[in-house]
Amino acid sequence: MAFSDASLTALRVFREVAERGTLTAAATALGYTQSAVSRQIASLERAAGVPLLERRPDGVRLTAAGQIVLRRATGVVDQLDATARELAGLPAERGTVRLGWFPTAGAGLLPRALAALRRTDPAITVLSREGGTPALVRALRAGTLDVALLASAPPFRPPDTETPALTVHTLAERSLRIAVPADDPLARRGYVDVADLRGRRWIAGSGDDRVLGVWPGLDERPEIAHTARDWLAKLHLVAAGCGITTVPGALGPAVPPGVRVLPVRGGPGERRRVLLAHLPRELPEPAARLAAALRAAAVEAEA
Repeated sequence: MAFSDASLTALRVFREVAERGTLTAAATALGYTQSAVSRQIASLERAAGVPLLERRPDGVRLTAAGQIVLRRATGVVDQLDATARELAGLPAERGTVRLGWFPTAGAGLLPRALAALRRTDPAITVLSREGGTPALVRALRAGTLDVALLASAPPFRPPDTETPALTVHTLAERSLRIAVPADDPLARRGYVDVADLRGRRWIAGSGDDRVLGVWPGLDERPEIAHTARDWLAKLHLVAAGCGITTVPGALGPAVPPGVRVLPVRGGPGERRRVLLAHLPRELPEPAARLAAALRAAAVEAEA
């Protein structure tokens, strides 16, 4: 079997696996059984004559051959989908941009940029979805996202190690801050000293608690009182006096009543970057205009 005989279904399944990172997640997204997904991948690998996926305990990783197939398969699938729309008499989606964004971007940067884009380019349609960095990067590689807003923490490594490297632009860099109840003694000052964070109860995230809720430079084992994935839930817990949590500087304007967001003094600086990432090629005009709106919104937030 030559690779030119590979089925379109197998290419679609392969792209979904590359984006989702596991066969199980791809099967769920496609409505297939895992064995059906495995069979499609196996048929594609037979056609290629080499392994396209490296199976690992935590999922799959594209081999060098898999990266080539993904790059080509994405173009083939997109072209066939465009042909189907044209034959069906549907308008082309030249004005549609697919955007991914990290959770807290939805509290300020994203709404401002989209509102500005609607005023300047009302014909552009933006379809967006929230996700973590690994999921968004996989979606960029799979071609199901055009651009993505990513959050980055020191030492500010590239989003992934695949080749070719993604094109990444820094839109903003701000210090990590602390959210405290408005009636907390710490709220009486305009800042928090690192020493004041010792012995406090923390509201952490559902992942690495020292990244998602606990101050990274804390020199003691933190007392985590509550764990929540959603940023708004964490902030309302802060307002209720249940503990304190870290927040990116950009989230300040979106905090609910009863919460104060303060900078931290002392110890090493904790900086966070907002990145705009896409595949290393020239963006189509609609995506380029969205990127410009995101840059402008980031600059406006810094003013």
